[in-house]
Amino acid sequence: MKKIIILVASVFIATASFAQAPAQAPAKKEAVHIYDPKANAQADIDAAVAKAKKEGKHVFIQAGGNWCIWCIRFHDLVNATPELKDYLDKNYVTVLLNWSPENKNEAVFKKLQYPGRFGFPVFLVLDGNGKLIHTQNSAYLEEGNGHSVKKIMEFLKNWNVAALKPENNKY
Repeated sequence: MKKIIILVASVFIATASFAQAPAQAPAKKEAVHIYDPKANAQADIDAAVAKAKKEGKHVFIQAGGNWCIWCIRFHDLVNATPELKDYLDKNYVTVLLNWSPENKNEAVFKKLQYPGRFGFPVFLVLDGNGKLIHTQNSAYLEEGNGHSVKKIMEFLKNWNVAALKPENNKY
C-alpha cells in the first residue's frame, strides 16, 4: 500500500511539473504613427508649397497610411539611408499625406488627380507654385524584396528643380 501511495504521489508530482504556466498575452506591438489622420492635409501641402517656393525646391508628397507596410518600409529606408535623406532634404520639402479609413482626404486626393489608383505608397512632386508635375507609382522603385536606393535616387534627381531647367538639359 505504501508503494502505491508513493507511486501515485510521484505520478502526481511529475504531472504537475509538466503543467504549463498560464498563457501570457503576446506583447502588444506598438502602432506606427508616421502619418497623421487628423492632420489638415491641404494646409500641410500649402505650407510646404510656400516653403518650397521660398527655398527654390519642389514638394515631395508621400501618400499612404500607417496601415501600409510598404509606406512604412519606404519611410524607414529613407531615414536609415543618409544619402537619400540628405538629398531629399536638400531638394524637396516633404509632406506625408494620409489615406486611411478614418480620413481618406478625398478632396485633396481629387485635386491631385487620384494618385491612389497606383496603390500606396505613391509619390507626387509639386513645383513651387503647387502645380502637380509628376505622380510616381512606387512599384517602379522596387527591386527584389524592397525599394531600391539607386532607383529612388534616380527618381529624386530626375524631378528636382535643377533637372527641369532648360539650360541643364542640352541635347
